[in-house]
Amino acid sequence: MAHIREQFSLSLGSYGRPRMTMELREVGLDVGERRVGRLMKINGIKPVRTRKHKVTTDSLHRLGIAANWLDGDFAADAPNRKWAGDITYI
Repeated sequence: MAHIREQFSLSLGSYGRPRMTMELREVGLDVGERRVGRLMKINGIKPVRTRKHKVTTDSLHRLGIAANWLDGDFAADAPNRKWAGDITYI
């Protein structure tokens, strides 16, 4: 546990189970990821997420919504009767 606490403080609290295991192996300890994870969990050592979640979808846009011509009925009585998709870019 002393090695885990030391490496955790050196990483500024960002190392989780995989990186912590790699660091401990580089120091010369023969440990597995499950054991390191279990010891971290028992002792309340949790990594701090350093990156924020970036929202990429704008659900409140002011663009128009295309009409639903098929209304979920995709069965056609003959070939080439029903097409789905936007081809306005051509």
